[in-house]
Amino acid sequence: MPMHYLYLILAVLFETIGTTALQASQQFTRTGPTIVVVIAYGLAFFLLGLTLKFMPVGVVYAIWSGLGIVFIACIGFVVFGQRLDLPAIIGLGLILSGILVIHLLSNTTQH
Repeated sequence: MPMHYLYLILAVLFETIGTTALQASQQFTRTGPTIVVVIAYGLAFFLLGLTLKFMPVGVVYAIWSGLGIVFIACIGFVVFGQRLDLPAIIGLGLILSGILVIHLLSNTTQH
């Protein structure tokens, strides 16, 4: 796996951690989760910047935001008990399908 994909996966991971901590921070009223938000988002954007050295911004952002949406929806379900209806689940599936099309079929993933 090329290093820039590792950067992108880690960026998504830290963005997901930051967003989960954002919910847990209760509008920045809890210190611990608030610190996690700042550090996780900082690392996510740093790693996203490293990824942009190798891949175009539109593709990087599509993958980063799409995976982030799907992961946060799953975390919302598991951790916070948030339910999704069938149209939401279908939409998340379409997001994943779009990411796979970009990754597997597109030649634009390299600069």
